[in-house]
Order: sequence, then structure tokens, then C-alpha cells
Amino acid sequence: MKEFRSFLSPQIHSFIRYRQASQRWNDSSYEENLMLFDHYCHANDPCATALTQEMVDGWCRKRRTETNNSCRSRIYVVDSFVRFLNMRGLSNVQPPQIPRKERRRYLPHAFTEEELIRFFHECDSIPVINSRKETIIRKMSVPVFFRLLYSSGIRTNEARLLLRKNVDLGRGILDIQYSKGHDQHYIVLHDSMLEIMRRYDAAINGIVPEREYFFPSIRNSHFNRGWVTKNFNLLWRKANTSHATAYEFRHHYAVTNLNQWTGYGFEFHDKLVYLSKSMGHTTLESTKYYYSIVPGLPEIIKEQTENSSEWMIPEVPLDEETY
Repeated sequence: MKEFRSFLSPQIHSFIRYRQASQRWNDSSYEENLMLFDHYCHANDPCATALTQEMVDGWCRKRRTETNNSCRSRIYVVDSFVRFLNMRGLSNVQPPQIPRKERRRYLPHAFTEEELIRFFHECDSIPVINSRKETIIRKMSVPVFFRLLYSSGIRTNEARLLLRKNVDLGRGILDIQYSKGHDQHYIVLHDSMLEIMRRYDAAINGIVPEREYFFPSIRNSHFNRGWVTKNFNLLWRKANTSHATAYEFRHHYAVTNLNQWTGYGFEFHDKLVYLSKSMGHTTLESTKYYYSIVPGLPEIIKEQTENSSEWMIPEVPLDEETY
């Protein structure tokens, strides 16, 4: 855990332990924003001994460069922290007013086969520098990490925080216990991905023995969100000129499956339910969002009764010399 600087540090640590115990803590966004709030309080009033309304209002005020949604994301954890303190009689500060959520239409990047081939070629071409352990781990982990996103529709944070004990390499099942909304679900790996994961597990175990996370950092912890963004952007820009993000592999997975199911009967709904559960959606409506980004699918669904064949997972081979 990073270092908190202000007088709030003991209370922040108590808040984090409370949220973790209740499985309502997201280290990738909550910790970062809480850290920024802590540093803001320390910088503006380093001698303070109590939280004030001015501190909360100053930090939570919507900025000119922010949308309502980005402001909500930034201040949500501070709102929860203030309420945590108030319920325990540690503060009487009023929680911030959270802006109304704005509806937005987001169109993810549509990957082409050529883009994907070039990208994974760059993943497989990562050099090892001076036999440094960190670069060895990167060379081994990056190709497998992004192939897992691509082949399973798993969220980036689910892959980062995936525990080794929750990966069943015998049956090819991932037990996702830390997810968006902390909803546990299971993912069955494609046979080709399972073989890659088995090879990776044996190889990385020789570098980071007794690891807790399936994808370990050099410090035997998990990779942070910045590691995912930095590596994806670096390799993607080497290979392609279009804009894309690692999270859009999830969209690609959903759309690829849906595109294979047009023209069938009632099994379409069953397949949609399976897809929804596999992707960790709490409601079927979340999965139906992908109708809007699959060309022509809404019209096809109206005209036909639905069905499906096996889920389609386009294969991108792993460089045999990666290990």
C-alpha cells in the first residue's frame, strides 16, 4: 500500500480495512483517488489535525476540465470516507454533493485481424535487457496477459488481481472473486489459452516461486493499472496507428461471439445468458448493450428466432520462443 501523508492517515487505513473486509474496495481507482485527496489535505494544511468542510469541498468541487462522470469517479471514495467517519463520530463534515450521472454513448475500437497479428507480434518481441529479472518477467507476462484478455473477455483488473490459487489449470477454469461490483463468477478457458497458461505458470514459477498472484510483479505482488496501460499503449503504437485500449479486448470478445450467433434459433438466448455470466455481468441488460455495437444485429434479431454454435475465440498463436 502506498504512503499517506496527512493527519488522516490512521483513519484512511481503518477505512480501507473496513472496505476490504466488506469486499467493497477497488485498489486501482479508490486507493489512487483517496491518495490524491490525502496529499491535497497535506499540501493545503500540513498542520491540520481534523477534517474540515473546506478540505472536502475544495477537493470535491467539479473542475472545469471534468465531466460529471469523471468528477463522480474522482470523489466517490471521498464521499464514502466522510460517511465512514461521520457514522463513527469522528467527523461532522457534510459529504460532498455528487454530480448527476450523465448518459454517454461509447463506441469501442473494432479490432481488425491485421491489427491483432501485428500487436501480438510486438508482444512476442519484447527484449530482455542485461538479463534483468524485471525485463524477463515482462517478456514472459505481457504476451500471456493480453492474450487472456483477448480470448476470455476478462476485465483488466480481474486479470491483474487473479490469484494463482484461483486458476485451475487442470480443468481450465478461472475463479474470479474480485470483479466489478465484487460479483464472483467463473470463466472457462479456451483449450489453446489453457495450454499457454500452463506453460506460463511453469516458467514464471521458476522466476517468482511461491507467488500469490498468477501474474506477479518483481516484488511478488500484482501489477498495477499503470502497468497495463503503459505496456498496451507502447506495444499497440509500435504496431498500429489507430487508437485502442486494453479494455476493448473485452468488447471485441463479446461482439465476436454475438456475430457468430445470428441466424439460429432459440439457443441464442441461452448462449447470451452464458456469455453474460462468463463476463461477470450482474444483469442480462448489461450484455444486451453489445447489440448496439454489432452491425445489423438488432434488425436480424427481430427477423429471426435465435440460436448459436460454439463461442468463437479467434486464435493468435504464441511465439514458442517466449519461454
